Amino acid sequence: MNYLEDHTLYYKKSCPFCVKVLRFMEANDITMDKRDTLQPGNEQDLIRVGGKKQVPCLVVAGKPLYESDDIVAYLREKVAAA
Repeated sequence: MNYLEDHTLYYKKSCPFCVKVLRFMEANDITMDKRDTLQPGNEQDLIRVGGKKQVPCLVVAGKPLYESDDIVAYLREKVAAA
């Protein structure tokens, strides 16, 4: 299992782009802190970090990364380096 510290994924279960990222994580045994923006407070946390409520958003060391393809590419690189 690849646990990525200092990584947080903000997502919505109903978002197909979020599902794409979550499936990639599952297929590659990647875990990290995940926050559903439909849960109280999580959307406001996301806005505070990135300035918008767009999901999926991967926050790495306090810096937001948007777009599912970019997130998957980042995670693919991270897993390959591990």
